[in-house]
Amino acid sequence: MRAVAVIPARMSSSRFPGKPMALIHGMPMIGHCYCRVRLSDALSDTYVATCDQEIFDYIESIGGKVVMTSDTHERASDRAAEAMLKIEAVCGQRTDILVMVQGDEPMDTPEMITEALEPMLKDDSVQIVNLMGSIDSLAEFEDPNTVKVVAGSDGNAIYFSREPIPSRKKGVDKVPMLKQICIIPFQRDYLLQFNTTPEMPLERIESIDMLRVIETGGQVRMVMTEHQSIGVDTPEHLERVEELMVNDRLMDSYINDPSS
Repeated sequence: MRAVAVIPARMSSSRFPGKPMALIHGMPMIGHCYCRVRLSDALSDTYVATCDQEIFDYIESIGGKVVMTSDTHERASDRAAEAMLKIEAVCGQRTDILVMVQGDEPMDTPEMITEALEPMLKDDSVQIVNLMGSIDSLAEFEDPNTVKVVAGSDGNAIYFSREPIPSRKKGVDKVPMLKQICIIPFQRDYLLQFNTTPEMPLERIESIDMLRVIETGGQVRMVMTEHQSIGVDTPEHLERVEELMVNDRLMDSYINDPSS
């Protein structure tokens, strides 16, 4: 089983321009993401996919693998799919599972990759998996930059939203507060099929591409992780992540020699 990770990254984020190259403990955020994902024993290979020369040159400078992609992609999955096909053409090997890892979650760990792959490795009828984690504060629960998710008893996602779901406005003090973590394995052919499906209304409203799966009758298998991960969408998020990573042991394994 050949599982390849692709980390889409671009400089033109509307909420935080240039964030892939924003420094965390002296290393660009995309460097942290790449080095941490590359440590996973569950992966055959790891690449960054970008349309920006600055990111391309940086990943090459640390001995990493990087693919230049089109600058017209609206969704990370489109960029990941283009990169996957280019990787296959160069290496001459077919990818079985494409693990898309967002380039703005620099606290991801190799164990999280393993967790996300497990349902697909046990059952090849599972076409797409998405990690989810606990939300620890009301501020994060109400933050539209955090994608919330509710899942059914079968383990599949019911809905994703940038609004707080489920509602706390009915007098219920405690509700499950869960967020999407963007480690998303796709079966190869499903990814290509997904990218030929037109954008759907709820996907457009929420700006969450996983809703395309649900709106077209598919299933997104959710996997709970206890590992902490925070998406960086604002400079304030960056500051919080830098604080949380002060004593990060995994960072110690690569920060001084990212090419190792």
